[in-house]
Amino acid sequence: MFRFILVSALIACVAATAEDAYATGSQFLDIQPDGQYQYRYDTSNGITGQESGYAGYSVSGSNAYYSPEGQLIQTTYVADENGYQPQGAHLPTPPPIPDYILRSLEYIRTHPQYDEPQQQQQQFSRPAAGRGQKRIFG
Repeated sequence: MFRFILVSALIACVAATAEDAYATGSQFLDIQPDGQYQYRYDTSNGITGQESGYAGYSVSGSNAYYSPEGQLIQTTYVADENGYQPQGAHLPTPPPIPDYILRSLEYIRTHPQYDEPQQQQQQFSRPAAGRGQKRIFG
């Protein structure tokens, strides 16, 4: 009886394995002595990617895959002195800036504040340690 349950559980696990667990693919990689490189890959289940750049300076690339709902998700990106900059229709975008904030910013821009003259700072001296006083600082 135990063997029957074990074999049944094993068959159920194998049957529940997703199709894309057996995806096949191809890849390409080219690295130059001066630091330039490029690579690409793709799989039989629709996952693709490519990247090229100059190591340590700038990189650009893209990748794509299908979501569980069947929607194609594509991302392109650039990474350079301005940081990582991804782009894609699926990425969230910030909400629009409210009108009252825009008006406030425009008011600040058109009404600059004046600089107040700085007050002179007083010079404080430390009294010398005398008889009966402990020296706290060197």
